[in-house]
Amino acid sequence: MIPELKKSTEQKMLKSLEALKSDLGKIRTGRAHTGILDHVHVDYYGSPVPIAQVANVTLIDARTIGVQPWEKPMIAKVEKAIRDADLGLNPATQGDVIRVPMPMLTEERRRELIKLVKHEGENAKVAIRNQRRDANNVLKDALKKKEVSEDDERRTQDDIQKLTDRYVVEVDKMLADKEKDLMAI
Repeated sequence: MIPELKKSTEQKMLKSLEALKSDLGKIRTGRAHTGILDHVHVDYYGSPVPIAQVANVTLIDARTIGVQPWEKPMIAKVEKAIRDADLGLNPATQGDVIRVPMPMLTEERRRELIKLVKHEGENAKVAIRNQRRDANNVLKDALKKKEVSEDDERRTQDDIQKLTDRYVVEVDKMLADKEKDLMAI
């Protein structure tokens, strides 16, 4: 019972870390990268699909993303989807290619993005701590039912705390990297 509890708790903490990584990927820096458009969905014959399923997304240069829809009628829909995605991007169509220039980040906007990054990090830490609490509650219940000894319960709580500390440090590293990335001009 204890090994399964540790394993499932670690898997849940890892998912919280992956969710943070995904959320931080949505927060853009001054440089262009195609991952910014991963969460943009386009109306493709009545159903919303990710932009990568209707177009080729590439980097034209360090500050411009190129989006080339595979079907001509999709050009306007893709451009509208990027504009409506609330990413602060202003795409422009040139023939078959939609150019998405990355605007320069102002100092004020950088500070706002850092606040957002810290908020996302705090949410991830709360999720990780909630996993610890849930695991400890399972342990306490097992102790009450005499399924585990007090020594095993204490040892497992210590192991879960070490796991929690490790993942919180990982979150802090991710936040520091993203903050450094945002402040780089």
